[in-house]
Amino acid sequence: MPDFILIRFLRIGYRWISRFLALACYAMLLMPGFLQVAFSYFFSSKVKRSIVYGDQPRNRLDLYLPTDTHKPMPVMIFVTGGAWIIGYKAWGSLLGLQLAERDIIVACIDYRNFPQGTISDMVHDASQGISFVINNIANYGGDPNRIYLMGQSAGAHISSCALLDQAIRESVKGDTVSWSISQIKAYFGLSGGYNLLDLVDHFNNRGLHRSIFLSIMEGEHSLKKFSPEIRIQDPCIKDSIPLLPPIILFHGTDDYSIPPVASERFASALKKAGARAELILCDGKTHTDLFVQDPLRGGKDDLFDYAVAYIHSNDEDALAKDATAPPRRRLVPEILLKLARKISPF
Repeated sequence: MPDFILIRFLRIGYRWISRFLALACYAMLLMPGFLQVAFSYFFSSKVKRSIVYGDQPRNRLDLYLPTDTHKPMPVMIFVTGGAWIIGYKAWGSLLGLQLAERDIIVACIDYRNFPQGTISDMVHDASQGISFVINNIANYGGDPNRIYLMGQSAGAHISSCALLDQAIRESVKGDTVSWSISQIKAYFGLSGGYNLLDLVDHFNNRGLHRSIFLSIMEGEHSLKKFSPEIRIQDPCIKDSIPLLPPIILFHGTDDYSIPPVASERFASALKKAGARAELILCDGKTHTDLFVQDPLRGGKDDLFDYAVAYIHSNDEDALAKDATAPPRRRLVPEILLKLARKISPF
């Protein structure tokens, strides 16, 4: 039933058909890498798939565990993108597998997509998933005092909403919480959009019709409520701002799905509000380069290297191990990566 509702909302036409064909070609070009990742995802004993964290549909998460867990490991909680419609926890498998090789446990959280749920459901699911990881990761060899949070694209929006909601909740005395924001050591926002008012027309022009977007976001009246950039400027929540962890925002300068100005303005608003924020613009990178093509390319990767160095910054042994680790192997020939970049619908 949800699929039929979605088709009715999308009003399938030329633009959607052309984007679907482009997506199919994009996936085919990258298939050599996707197949290798899928094999590890389904058959590695170090991947724990579909762990239940709640009682709603898609309240599941995947865990990627390092080979050597002789001591508690740092943990990255990852919320994937997918335009709030096609997000799925397995989209984070490449990131999970590669970070696990650097002794970092990765938890990829799934959440209800539209029309199965709307934005408040997605934020609730993300927060519940974060709570489950924080409260149970010690059973899998994780260190509950070294938790990091990352969101990509729509996942960056959802996870930043969950993070801000938690800070606001904790700043209100007497409000019960199932996890503490103090346990999140840093937040990484990757190619995200944080001001929905600025993005409505942009998405409409790119094929995500205004009516669909407003349905996902529960109406025009809710756009400010689910725009972290706008909310942090509200004097009424000023007591929650100091509770936020360091926030690092990555964005490609050639990102046309969500323009880099989205992260620029959010970083500026965070700093103005008194939060700790850093903006890293990646020259010439598109919406998918940072998360798909660059990891499939192997070798040096600025985003990956930054995250590993940041997470292991207080662990000299881990940093030494990372420095001597062999380069990540290439999964897709360069010519296919370049062709995929040109044809990408994102």
